[in-house]
Amino acid sequence: MPMSMFKTTFFLLFFLISENSFSYWQQKVDYEIKINFDHKKHQFEGEQKVIYHNKSNDTLNKIFIHLYFNAFQPGSMMDVRSRSLPDPDRRVMDRISKLSKNEIGFHQINKIQQNGKDLNYHIQGTVLEVDLNQSLLPNQSTDFYIEYFSQVPVQIRRSGRNSSEGIDYSMAQWFPKIAEYDKKGWHAHPYIAREFYAPWGNFDVTIKMHEKYIIGATGILVSKIKEGNFNKWNFKADNVHDFVWAADPDYRHDILTVQDQDLELHFYYQPSSDDMIKNWGRLQEHTAEAFKYFSKTFGKYPYSKYSVIQGGDGGMEYPMATLITGERSYPSLLSVTIHEALHSWYQMTLGTNESYYAWMDEGFTSFAQNITQYELFNDIYDLDPINPLLNSYKRYFQFLEDEIEEPLTTHSDHFSTNRAYGVGSYTKGAIFLSQLGYIIGDKTLFKGLRRYYNEWKFKHPDKNDFIRIIEKESDLELDWYLDYWIGTTHKIDYSIELINSSRDIITLELKKIENMPMPIELEVLYSDNSKKNIYIPLSIMRGEKKFKSEEDVIIMPDWEWVNDSYSLELDIKDKLIKSITIDPKKKLADYNRTNNFLKIN
Repeated sequence: MPMSMFKTTFFLLFFLISENSFSYWQQKVDYEIKINFDHKKHQFEGEQKVIYHNKSNDTLNKIFIHLYFNAFQPGSMMDVRSRSLPDPDRRVMDRISKLSKNEIGFHQINKIQQNGKDLNYHIQGTVLEVDLNQSLLPNQSTDFYIEYFSQVPVQIRRSGRNSSEGIDYSMAQWFPKIAEYDKKGWHAHPYIAREFYAPWGNFDVTIKMHEKYIIGATGILVSKIKEGNFNKWNFKADNVHDFVWAADPDYRHDILTVQDQDLELHFYYQPSSDDMIKNWGRLQEHTAEAFKYFSKTFGKYPYSKYSVIQGGDGGMEYPMATLITGERSYPSLLSVTIHEALHSWYQMTLGTNESYYAWMDEGFTSFAQNITQYELFNDIYDLDPINPLLNSYKRYFQFLEDEIEEPLTTHSDHFSTNRAYGVGSYTKGAIFLSQLGYIIGDKTLFKGLRRYYNEWKFKHPDKNDFIRIIEKESDLELDWYLDYWIGTTHKIDYSIELINSSRDIITLELKKIENMPMPIELEVLYSDNSKKNIYIPLSIMRGEKKFKSEEDVIIMPDWEWVNDSYSLELDIKDKLIKSITIDPKKKLADYNRTNNFLKIN
């Protein structure tokens, strides 16, 4: 072979190998699950066939499976953690430690096979580790078969029986579920408190249950077949990463078709009072209106069905469905429905690893929830027209006073307090997007959110994937913002002072008091009540925000982040200045706004 041809062949092979090594991949797991449910004992026998598609470049010699029900046993990691936290979840507290034998939850594995051959396995709490008898090579598939016997715990957290509102069964995290494997390896985290991460796949689920029960679930009801005193319900769901269901004999089941959306909304609730009937009836049209807005604003909803199910938890999101408590005031009922439904975008379609990026899940959802409530239902919620997330900013500022903040890079189960997790993930995560709009402009932000959805739906994006999309949309460098806001607990505090004043010019000094740098917007109010805006970009942005063409904005030289102060001069020959305000729209998370206003005359 001539040397030139050899070189060409070598580089072509190198390119192909490199391309294969670094291109995006994700695993796929398909489930066929059948259970026989004994409602008298709150137990069920299950069997499931699983096809595991190894899309990675790695050879797998073992798999890990979540056994979530095992968390609801005295002495479990969930129990111990709850009793050791200074602010335990009020739904959990020490309740697990007091469960009797017939109140606990468990998964008992009776058989697990790979391609028809028995496998060795080891159970540690909520995680089942399985040694494969046949290595699973890259781009190959294998079959697993699992037989198990399970008991549904009393309702404590997410899953359970006999809720405080009288719902018989809320079946979340109810089946042996294969853990996610990605470029960072296995994610077989024990079930401590919160957050989930799993591969996409297709679900075929058959539930045999007493005929008195009505079932709401993920997916489409394919058939309901009567067998004696039982019904066999068969649901199918494609391209989802979890499956939830709930059952109660007293459910009312309402269906609403959303015009021009190819979408059916299903509502399952107990008509236990006139208020329940009134509120859940009113909820249906509002939910339809919300879904239309979601699809227009954040990207088209990808499924043909969504179910709002009265269940045992306050509010928990799943593919194509949510479980919520139903006995609420109407504003609360609508709010929790909006929030959980928006998770269909942020986690159910954009499948981030919630354990490490809860702020991309709960934070993005909370941001979208506030925007939706302002745009559609502000007659109910009365949100601030200048900044609909102003209440989130206030909660964040109050939280800073407690001095318990932790970086949002903390694993969700490892926060030292529930409050640090909650305010960090929900509130600070929502402010991340609101403040990003301050940096790049709201129009650019929403274009970026839609682009993020369209490019990453049905994948597992991380924080860098998101910020890169926004950088492309805004033509700005934004990794500094991600690193500061998510990776540290640095705060924002800017002040403005008058340094010198003459007949024609005033000299101002802006000071960066805390450690986090930000671009600054000033509003100058003149004596005739006219206004002018001044914009100071950060040099590390490598560019500047795009303002609306009608906005009168003076763009100043960059502020270098290493400098704690910035001086500027304003001409007052023609008009006297009454006042100058930092961030008049209050989108900068400056926790001390008392020094953001300067009165001149």
